[in-house]
Amino acid sequence: MPQADLLMVVARGERGARATLALVTIIWGLNWPSAKFGLQDFSPWTFRTICFGVGAAILMAVARHRGISLAIRPGRQRWHLAAAGLLSIGGFGVLAAFAQLATTTSRTAICAYTMPIWASLLACLILGERLDLRRGAALLLGIAGLIILFWPLVVNGVPVGAIYALGSAVSWAAGTVYLKWARIDAHPLAITAWQLVVGTVAVAIGFCATGFEIGDVRHWSSLAGLGYSTFIGTALAYLLWFQSVARLPASVAGLGTLLVPVIGVIAAMLLLGDRPTYPDLGGFVLISVAALLALVGGTSPSSQSRAEGDPA
Repeated sequence: MPQADLLMVVARGERGARATLALVTIIWGLNWPSAKFGLQDFSPWTFRTICFGVGAAILMAVARHRGISLAIRPGRQRWHLAAAGLLSIGGFGVLAAFAQLATTTSRTAICAYTMPIWASLLACLILGERLDLRRGAALLLGIAGLIILFWPLVVNGVPVGAIYALGSAVSWAAGTVYLKWARIDAHPLAITAWQLVVGTVAVAIGFCATGFEIGDVRHWSSLAGLGYSTFIGTALAYLLWFQSVARLPASVAGLGTLLVPVIGVIAAMLLLGDRPTYPDLGGFVLISVAALLALVGGTSPSSQSRAEGDPA
């Protein structure tokens, strides 16, 4: 193939990958208000068990169909994968769901997307990665954003939902850094599928421990939210994600996902009637800039791990 023709094919492939990435960010952004709808009638334990379980089954079926090995070497690698899954899937999913019940969806999305900031900090402490000027600035901006976001709330007591949302971000970041430290030798799709399995088992145990509380389904929007989060927000989004990541640098893909909380906040305003306060918006701007700085210019744990999955 002539070089000019080859460059055109590559360019078309990259454009397609960027379009796919844009679609994924829209899907994950809409997943925030979708989960809010689902949690109207379903308990967080039920909601996450169904989402994670069905999502894992679909990803595994697709991997089998494509001939992708799901094998994970026995021993320490399986234990490491289980620990990472508990943090980045189980912990993130449950805490984010309880956050949605206790505070607004827009505030949950804003707090949850401090995850790249915490990932950079944990990578510095645990992996020995250098906290350069850019990441140091990201950390300071993120802290400033959180102060602006939380300060007006302190007067009346910080909403527990905001604490849950922040905890979900830290949990995801910890799982990301742990996964990078463990260096599991397997296909990214297999790693994500097994993490979803681990997350499913964890939340299913919580479901059993809380007395098999399913919830009282009274709204069609709850079923629609559950269906969207399960089949589109989890299964389809991850499949599209791997198609785009395979053709784009991980850093580019990571930067693209910064649009997720933006879309989440806008969707929450349009679909749920959320009205973010000025401190919410001010904190959101600083946190977004901080996340951008944390992801730009290198293989930060947050950008590298995006090849293995991104929460929403």
